[in-house]
Amino acid sequence: MTTQRRKPQFCKRLQLLDLNEAPIPICNYEGSDYQTRFWDQGGRGYEDRVEAIAVRRLLPSSGNLLLELGAGAGRHTLRYQGFERIVLLDYSYTQLLQAQERLGNQKRFIYVAANIYQLPFVAGLFDAATMIRTLHHLVQPSAALHQIRQVLQSHAVFVLEYANKRNLKAIFRYLLRRQSWNPFSPEPIEFAPLNFDFHPRRVRAWLEGNGFYLERQLTVSHFRLPFLKRLVPLRILVGLDSLAQWTGNWWQLTPSVFVRARAVGETVPASGEFFFKCLACNASLPFFETEEFTCPNCGYVWRSPQGIYDFRYPMPS
Repeated sequence: MTTQRRKPQFCKRLQLLDLNEAPIPICNYEGSDYQTRFWDQGGRGYEDRVEAIAVRRLLPSSGNLLLELGAGAGRHTLRYQGFERIVLLDYSYTQLLQAQERLGNQKRFIYVAANIYQLPFVAGLFDAATMIRTLHHLVQPSAALHQIRQVLQSHAVFVLEYANKRNLKAIFRYLLRRQSWNPFSPEPIEFAPLNFDFHPRRVRAWLEGNGFYLERQLTVSHFRLPFLKRLVPLRILVGLDSLAQWTGNWWQLTPSVFVRARAVGETVPASGEFFFKCLACNASLPFFETEEFTCPNCGYVWRSPQGIYDFRYPMPS
């Protein structure tokens, strides 16, 4: 009996500390050829184009400052053209270097290497955020969503994609006894190391429990089957998926679900004077363009080699 699906492994498992000094394993794509092997050469044109449609439908057409969580090599970044500035955040330094090569070192793109459980930004900084193909790597999704809500302004839009365990393929496999795990149960399923599928009810509960209101859902990748992608022209598959996405508020039966959530509750907007937060002492820090910056409160040094702000490891002065 099959108990898990196979998936290429692009990430390395690391043990990091959260804010309470409890170990949290994270998925690190450092040194990975994920963008090249999975997207550029992996026959994923269908998935890429239907995700682009979902992003366009859910994200505001314009804004001031957007946080792209799990940005990787910047596959989606140019789809956020209406935003004045975009912060690309990823734990992998090499993924951000690839994004920099793709997008350039323009001032509207800010590259930040950081742990999603410890975001290095002052509260109320961003007016929008996206997190696509990232939640499924998180051992503690609720803790990450809590961090994200802290750095968003009141009423900010958050576009989230998650891997759905209650998809049709999993349901049929379960009913035919070809897999042991139950797609209808609420708990996540780790089908490969640090790769999780989540139940829609559980994701909604995490969002609502961390200060978000779920406004809209789109079901994506209805036809993510190898034989369909071989037999049916790409434009037809994309067109059919585009129509089917609108059923997302009624049922969620696809392997990928996109949601638009809205930050609820009042958040004091960040002062224009501050941008970053010192992760060693929580002091507010200004935006700096030098290769290193010393926190005036605790003396720890934060560096930005090659134009990438590295907030993974504080360095004593």
